[in-house]
Amino acid sequence: MDAAELRRDNLRGGLLMVASMAAFSVEDTLIKGIAGAIPTGQIIATLGITATCALSMIARSRGAPLWGPFVGHRMVILRNLGEMSGAIGFVTALVLMPLSVAAALFQTLPLVMTLGAALFLGERVGWRRWTAIAVGFAGVLVILRPTGAGFDIWAAGASMLAVVSLAVRDLATRRIGGGIPSLSLAVWGSAAFVPAGCVLMVIGGQTPVWPDLPQWGVLAAASTLGVTGYWLMVVATRVGEVSAVIPYRYSRILFSLVLGWIAFGERPDLAVYVGSAMIVGSGLYTFLRERARRV
Repeated sequence: MDAAELRRDNLRGGLLMVASMAAFSVEDTLIKGIAGAIPTGQIIATLGITATCALSMIARSRGAPLWGPFVGHRMVILRNLGEMSGAIGFVTALVLMPLSVAAALFQTLPLVMTLGAALFLGERVGWRRWTAIAVGFAGVLVILRPTGAGFDIWAAGASMLAVVSLAVRDLATRRIGGGIPSLSLAVWGSAAFVPAGCVLMVIGGQTPVWPDLPQWGVLAAASTLGVTGYWLMVVATRVGEVSAVIPYRYSRILFSLVLGWIAFGERPDLAVYVGSAMIVGSGLYTFLRERARRV
């Protein structure tokens, strides 16, 4: 492959990643919009059921197994537990805080992964990446303003639960052998949403409701967008170089800013923009340093 073809593939991969982030952002908007009418746990469980059915059909068509010894693999179990608590944390954070803020805090995931890899996987992290991690978490404090009157400890806790849980999920995925197809892992990850939703309903004392036709439509659209976003993300990383495609994930913040303004009238203040810039900047720097280290 010559340089021109590589650039075209990287551009295609980048555009596919942007489309993936757009799908996820619209899904987030739909979930936040319907959360006032349907219990949060019920939303999570419903999304899990529909996504599991859709991904199962895709997996079967691609020859990926849905059952086997891999289901009992301890890293697969840990990955699914991360999916469960991550779903609870992220959807709860979406309900409790502005869409743009939740999206910005979610972008600390690469920083938490780097921290976790250093602490638990023994990966070497130099002072530059440690500094970037510190800057990123400082950005979180700038956004949340824990000493301010508007600080919501439950919203902050839910967002951090989501980030830490999904970092555990991704770090566990690194320890799973390449013989287990990604689609098989995705099916079981989406299935983990179902018990997660049930647990949240029990803990929160939530009573299930029967959605009306428009609400069923919103849930169906959110599920479709979630599966579509996942599929686009996988295709994006296969079309172009991972190092060229992954930075486009930060476009999710821009989509969330626009959708939060259109759908909910959100007007982020300067602190949100400054904190978001710190998170994105430190995340990109960490990724580029890791890329340079592996070259």
